[in-house]
Amino acid sequence: MKVKICGIMSEEAALAASEAGADFLGFVFAESKRKITPESAALIIQRVQQNVKSVGVFVNESYENIIRIAGIAKLDYIQLHGDESPEFCKSLPYPVIKAFSIKEQDDIKQLAKYDCEYFLVDSPGVKYRGGSGIPFDWSLLEHLDIPREKIILAGGLDSENVKKAITTVKPAIVDVSSGVETNGVKDLRKIQEFLATAKIEEREDIGSLHIT
Repeated sequence: MKVKICGIMSEEAALAASEAGADFLGFVFAESKRKITPESAALIIQRVQQNVKSVGVFVNESYENIIRIAGIAKLDYIQLHGDESPEFCKSLPYPVIKAFSIKEQDDIKQLAKYDCEYFLVDSPGVKYRGGSGIPFDWSLLEHLDIPREKIILAGGLDSENVKKAITTVKPAIVDVSSGVETNGVKDLRKIQEFLATAKIEEREDIGSLHIT
């Protein structure tokens, strides 16, 4: 199971996530309490392991600004959380993660209109676009037409519910932000616990290979 830790704002949190096995780190460039400058993100991205992919999160940003920020920060993926069209997503010279807020079954139908690397399914936001920190109804994804290997599950995940989320939804990637924070700040212990729980089956599979 691959894991994305989103809303990274410090080198300390990025290194803790990277060392604990994170596959993706998310940096928010839209209006948010976790907003970071491209220059600060670039410094952090330089310090983490090369196999950890960097994701820039944008909301209804202009094409020119996305390209500029991606160039400064050296991003690997672009995550779009706004009202971006399928055509806009295809126009970007980066792999795109398109985010969708899921409230009801009809919201699922929007995914089929897009051709992108991953589809991020999330809880509806409250003050800002993006998750509310509360899980949505995962049963809405039961009859998904999109291949599961293209699904990123977000919204209210933490070390207590991530195993159930993985078993229920079977996504390619799980994405967490507030679920690994204490008082709005990334908590290194919670990051480690989340990664350990999300990747437990992966470690068990590796262990079984060494049993003769």
